[in-house]
Amino acid sequence: MLDFETTGLSPAQGARITEVAALRIVDGRIVERFVSLINCGAEIPYDITALTGITQEMVDTAPPVERIVPELLRFIGSDALAAHNASFDSKFLSAEAERLDLQTGHSELVCSLLLSRRLLPGLPSYRLSSLADSLGIRFSGHAHRAEADAEVSAELLRHLSDRLRRHHQCRRIDPPLLAAINRLPAAKVPAFLQQQAA
Repeated sequence: MLDFETTGLSPAQGARITEVAALRIVDGRIVERFVSLINCGAEIPYDITALTGITQEMVDTAPPVERIVPELLRFIGSDALAAHNASFDSKFLSAEAERLDLQTGHSELVCSLLLSRRLLPGLPSYRLSSLADSLGIRFSGHAHRAEADAEVSAELLRHLSDRLRRHHQCRRIDPPLLAAINRLPAAKVPAFLQQQAA
């Protein structure tokens, strides 16, 4: 499970990463963590500090991106990568890797936001904090900090996997199944899950 805090919404518009949390999940449990603030030499906008609590001083004294991104890519390796709004985080991962002439090597991309929309239809909001409230998942740290958000996203993914087991009788929950659900239009998910149960 990956979560970045960033200076803005898009690397194409010059936004950079300021913090990362990557949690290795095995059998529904977090077994290893990679967590760090990151110095990209970027200026932290006031509204980002207000949202995340990450200050200019914190990133100025953090390890440089040239050290952290290669370590992060080694940590991820060829494992499946999951994130809440995965296209956002994977876009930043790819952009930062590209800057250093490195390649990402993850096998699948699983989005807990898309999965939530497919498996929990009709909720008023699919923001991470709203889903956490709806499902009784507590933040152990400050929301909008990478580690706390990644932990909640991991718990959300566990909840969605349990739902696939209990409500849809899916016996084997693995990254290829979750990625396949992500790629389907919502209307086709029920028939797909019936096939999986059969």
